[in-house]
Amino acid sequence: MILVCLVHIERGKLAMQKNANSPFSLQPQQLYQSCDLDQFTFQTTDDLDDLTGIIGQMRAMDAVRFGTGIRHDGYNLFVLGPSGTGKNSMVRRFLEQKAGGESKPDDWCYINNFAQHHQPLMLRLPSGRGEELRSRMEQLVEYLRTAIPALFEGDEYRAKAGVIQEEFSKRQEQAFNELGEAAEKQQIALLRTPEGFAFAPMRDHEVIPPDEYEKLPEDERTQVETAITGLQEKLEKIMRQMPQWRKERHERVKQLDRETTLSAVDHLVNEIKESYAELPEVMNYLDQVRQVMVDNADDFRKQEESATVGGMTMVTHQTFHQYKVNVLVSNGKQPGAPIVSEDNPSYANLVGRVEHVSQFGALVTDFTLIKPGALHRANGGYLLLDIRKVLSQPFAWEGLKRALQSKEIRIESLGQMYSLVSTVSLEPQPIPLDTKVILFGDRMFYYLLQEYDTEFGELFKVAADFEERIERNADTHQLYAQLIATLARKEELLPFDRNAVSRVIEHSARLVGDAERLTMHMRSVADLLREADYYSREAGCKVVEATNVQCAIDAQIRRQDRLRDRLYEAILRDTLVIDTQGAVTGQINALSVISLGDFSFAQPTRITATTRLGDGEMVNIEREVKLSGAIHSKGVLILSSFFASRYAKNQPMAFSASLVFEQSYGMVDGDSASLAELCVLLSNLATAPIRQSLAITGSVNQLGLAQAIGAVNEKIEGFFDICVARGLTGDQGVVIPAANIKHLMLRRDVIAAVDAGRFNIYAVESVDQAVSLLTGLPAGEANAKGVYPAGSINRKVADRLVELTEIRMSFARRMGKKPEAKKKRIDQV
Repeated sequence: MILVCLVHIERGKLAMQKNANSPFSLQPQQLYQSCDLDQFTFQTTDDLDDLTGIIGQMRAMDAVRFGTGIRHDGYNLFVLGPSGTGKNSMVRRFLEQKAGGESKPDDWCYINNFAQHHQPLMLRLPSGRGEELRSRMEQLVEYLRTAIPALFEGDEYRAKAGVIQEEFSKRQEQAFNELGEAAEKQQIALLRTPEGFAFAPMRDHEVIPPDEYEKLPEDERTQVETAITGLQEKLEKIMRQMPQWRKERHERVKQLDRETTLSAVDHLVNEIKESYAELPEVMNYLDQVRQVMVDNADDFRKQEESATVGGMTMVTHQTFHQYKVNVLVSNGKQPGAPIVSEDNPSYANLVGRVEHVSQFGALVTDFTLIKPGALHRANGGYLLLDIRKVLSQPFAWEGLKRALQSKEIRIESLGQMYSLVSTVSLEPQPIPLDTKVILFGDRMFYYLLQEYDTEFGELFKVAADFEERIERNADTHQLYAQLIATLARKEELLPFDRNAVSRVIEHSARLVGDAERLTMHMRSVADLLREADYYSREAGCKVVEATNVQCAIDAQIRRQDRLRDRLYEAILRDTLVIDTQGAVTGQINALSVISLGDFSFAQPTRITATTRLGDGEMVNIEREVKLSGAIHSKGVLILSSFFASRYAKNQPMAFSASLVFEQSYGMVDGDSASLAELCVLLSNLATAPIRQSLAITGSVNQLGLAQAIGAVNEKIEGFFDICVARGLTGDQGVVIPAANIKHLMLRRDVIAAVDAGRFNIYAVESVDQAVSLLTGLPAGEANAKGVYPAGSINRKVADRLVELTEIRMSFARRMGKKPEAKKKRIDQV
């Protein structure tokens, strides 16, 4: 409040110093709004508490609080504002406080789908239970790897398996014995040969040799063959029964294996089930695991397999991956809801991916190779993303929107999605999504997405717009001091004394180019504090002083001012021609600004104007060669409107003019030179020389009123530096719009020069004040009949236009034509 009162007092003095139509010179105290040290009761920032609140961002933080609190679809947030304002850290700090009191989200796992291996199933478990289940399953498998082989190698299993084998052998032996006895009764022998069973005739319990068999009577041989044929049929019947007997034996052995395996598995699985009795999905999964383990007991008995590939013997080991639990996200260790920030938001990093491994030259995968994305990790919490990075990643933005719209995370391979690869992959079951997505970015991205992406407004309904500046008063000074104290302790810097704090606050106002505002670009403030701390330590100081802060400011400028020095060198060597003394008709010094990254500086520019007999055409040479931006071209057309409304209400515009930025070789845009252009045109028409010791900046409207422009401090200091290099005479100065007085935060050397009367800064409210100051002639006000005083600028201009009109009328009479004023649309640019 103290600062605001001082500003009003100075403005009151200012109003008393000036007349209605005369320019005025600014006093040193109007050029810089100092920070009053008496308002601070501390000596150093060590005496101050940490800043617990947030300065000047109530609108944005209310939006953040609303967006994170409402639990309806589409209420995700977009945090607007330039980088460096601290919006990320402020939002994260708010979320950490909010998320700490929220319940932990569930764990998410993927398990094997024993029915369809390419479609893994998701499993939802209470927070922390996912890791527990994975650990218990690993312990189960590890135990069974030794327990099951031990059971199968034990005496009990061997005895039971022996009984089954013995029963089979007895049945087989009994069948062959019965067949042999039947054959023996018919004097036929049942012989066992390497090729199988055979029948042969006997006599006296001995096989008849083939040669003797041929000597037997025909009827006897026929009797033998008939008997053998019947026995052969019985043998074939037995042989047909043997596969069935083997199958029965195999089934009984397999059943024994199941029972043996079940004796090892059942009680262990039941123990796990007892811990998850309230989770039917886990119970069902454990039942399936038990069944698959029992059905595939051989996997545990034969844990190594060998295969020959290309003449090489490869030994593979059973990994038992099918029984693993892939814990995708576990929230057991962290308190509250998760806060996830993804610095590389590619498609795979957002929605997850399925990895592959190489085996025998082929790429294979399984559910254990499913990897989570940022959406999985932030499920049930908050996901923070930079919109620029998201939009720069292929398919990432579409993938994010698809997940938010469907409210589920579906892991899909881009290669398969667009048929780019034929590698076999998985189709994991989608996981339900419940998260708040918070995007950070410049305002340009927000408004472009609002305009061109129809889905954006449905998904991101809350905008949190962060301020770039705050009002400067005694309260914000105190808060800023606390902010400096907080940053100093956080960064482990030396304490700042109150003079240093005051200097930081003043520089903060300079950064926003407004004596009544303070910057919220926290990165610039933090950088200044760190650099001031460095110079303070270099000087061996115990605390950071104002001189250290100033040293850091000067060093920041010095590191970036090489191009400025080269430009000013070209002016001082008359390569770029800028006069700082004398008076010239139709020539004026304007001021433009060049921005290179975070550094801006002024470039004095000469503007010249010529006028001639014509039909009101205003030629903007920059526009003719396509070096003029739309705003600059608009400013030139406003000049045409000004001349028409003031001097040609009842007569045609009988002159044409040309304007040019001399020695300008790039684009010209903006309207901050329109006041200078208007003054130089009036100078040419009135044949009134303009003082080259002055430079002018400002915008102008159709009524001739001066309007505020940007970078007024840089512009003043730029012309001042040129004048200092050539020598100050006391006649030099800069003319600015009166609306820019509140923006002045000039360097101390400029203020000192003004205080000593060696440099001047003038503020004007209209073109009349400006041209009067520049030419030394009164502008003149029209009387009731619209006539301007003799000797005034406006009178000279009006007389010149009347003269040109008479010349044009006379020329038209001689040519026998009636003059017609050429009409020109104001809205053409």
